[in-house]
Amino acid sequence: MNKLKVIATAIVMFAGISASYAKSVSETVKVSGNCGMCEKKIEAAAKKAGAKKALWDKKSKVLSITYDDAKTSNDAIQKEVASVGYDTEKYAGDMTAYKSLEECCHYDDKRAQ
Repeated sequence: MNKLKVIATAIVMFAGISASYAKSVSETVKVSGNCGMCEKKIEAAAKKAGAKKALWDKKSKVLSITYDDAKTSNDAIQKEVASVGYDTEKYAGDMTAYKSLEECCHYDDKRAQ
């Protein structure tokens, strides 16, 4: 009887761990930006929106994200990144936030005018 309880507990724990991994989604999103400060702001915004991991590559302009799809979404992450001034595949960066970025972060000269 004791062995049965141990086995049942192990099965329940394994199922819980497996379920948590099954919710993890990894995707990439194009995000405009120029420099290391952009990188920090873009990654911080993605994490604020619920990304477990967020890595923006300055050269390719690609944000790699990993998130729990039960807690957030690609869309929510893109909205948050746009809210701090950066264009994503789906959303234009907030103009007020864009204008408040450091000059080196202005990836589109026309928008800063």
